[in-house]
Amino acid sequence: MRTRLTVLLSGILITLLAAGALAAELAVHRSSAGGVTVAVTPQNLAAGAKSWDFKVVLDTHSGELNDDLVKTAALLDDKGGRYVPVQWEGAGPGGHHREGVLKFKPIAPMPATIELQIKRAGEAKPRSNRWQLK
Repeated sequence: MRTRLTVLLSGILITLLAAGALAAELAVHRSSAGGVTVAVTPQNLAAGAKSWDFKVVLDTHSGELNDDLVKTAALLDDKGGRYVPVQWEGAGPGGHHREGVLKFKPIAPMPATIELQIKRAGEAKPRSNRWQLK
């Protein structure tokens, strides 16, 4: 019984350490261009998740934030796959501050890397946010 408990606790500790390492790698990415700051934070990229969620915060001191992120964002995997968001849960278009969660269907099998691209009107190339998963 003691051996089983030790093995179980060791397994839990390894799992927690691995999850902590993954969380550290999946830190917030910030970019600023054209007077707009975009911050993206992965929130739930577990293999068994119902959706892969990315918290997105847009800030500006000029103009309106009218981005339709469901139409202008894409998730890319390391094998050339391109995935479109299924939902935006958050503030609607307008204003100087928008925050919400961009949701995607989970990618299976788990890719080694992912890249969230956000194309903004008037910007020459998409904002790129890349994370190592494996």
